[in-house]
Amino acid sequence: MSFSDKFIQNFVEGERYLYLLKGLGNTLIITVFALIIGLVLGFLVAVVRSLHDKTGSLKILNLICRAYLTVWRGTPTVVQVLIMYYVIFVSVNNKVLVAVIAFGLNSAAYVAEIVRGGIMAVNQGQYEAGLSLGADNTRIMFEIIIPQAMKACLPALSNESITLLKETSVSGYIGLMDLTKGADIIRSQTYEAMIPLLGCAFIYLVLVMGLTSLTKRLEERLRRDER
Repeated sequence: MSFSDKFIQNFVEGERYLYLLKGLGNTLIITVFALIIGLVLGFLVAVVRSLHDKTGSLKILNLICRAYLTVWRGTPTVVQVLIMYYVIFVSVNNKVLVAVIAFGLNSAAYVAEIVRGGIMAVNQGQYEAGLSLGADNTRIMFEIIIPQAMKACLPALSNESITLLKETSVSGYIGLMDLTKGADIIRSQTYEAMIPLLGCAFIYLVLVMGLTSLTKRLEERLRRDER
């Protein structure tokens, strides 16, 4: 069969392209909402860890955050997803919700360390200047330190979002129809692996290129603002 014949067989016949479209929709939903959870929770953990490193306060919260980071960064993502689905949320029927929570908690652990590194890279004099003006630790952190740290963290946060997008491909382990699972279903029906998997890889590549372009534009805008 020619390439065009294989393409028609895998995507057009039986409207098999709908598997990819449905999988793409679930992949985007999981990525977007997991990224939101990861950014919010990651920032909070980073603030707790950074305040403890700078002032020695929040000892109990810092201990909890360290334990959380150790567990989530020290175990495979696929194992975390399986535990969340088959153990913790065994009574929840919404697989997308379970995946969002699992990937969100996983992403937050990495975002926290990225942001903490950016915060700790900010000159200590900025923190001391805030204290001299009478600002408390929370105000200094959110109004002085974090805005400066974000510029340094942006490339690493972009990489984390790309990694999160690609990691959602393991959602099929809990029977969730994501982009990779959709391609695999087509393969199981047509017994042709190359075309559906190449199509899946192409879609991931386009998504990653879009995220990379968006990050580049944001970096350029931040540089213009600095001038």
